[in-house]
Amino acid sequence: MKEKEASTTPYLIRAIFEWCCDNGLTPYIAVKVDETTKVPMEYVKNGEIVLNVSPDATRNLKIGNDLLQFSARFAGVSREISVPINTIGGIFAKETGQGLSFQTSPSLSAQVVTPIKNDAVPPNDDRPAPPSGGRPRLQVIK
Repeated sequence: MKEKEASTTPYLIRAIFEWCCDNGLTPYIAVKVDETTKVPMEYVKNGEIVLNVSPDATRNLKIGNDLLQFSARFAGVSREISVPINTIGGIFAKETGQGLSFQTSPSLSAQVVTPIKNDAVPPNDDRPAPPSGGRPRLQVIK
């Protein structure tokens, strides 16, 4: 019997992370928060959180095949962050919005859905765009 094939998602996350760092960009991840995520709940909005995972913002960052872990300061307090890979909705460069988005459905293994393009960044107002009912879309939040 053949072993289950490993998901490509953690490899793609590591690749975009490295690309951001190599190009002087700030890597951010969008996370769908559920009972398996360990994040500061006071920063969660609509069941999601966006986290800066740059080397300057994190300590002991580990992007494993099942879990992304690091410690970071939130309002001056060090917190341990633990995010299952299948809850990461995307990784992108803060400055350009370029990156990848992933399907976060718990019943399916995470997979690449669509690349993020600069024109996918919403207009500079405080209202998020209403859901289109189509494919998931990663938004840059400033």
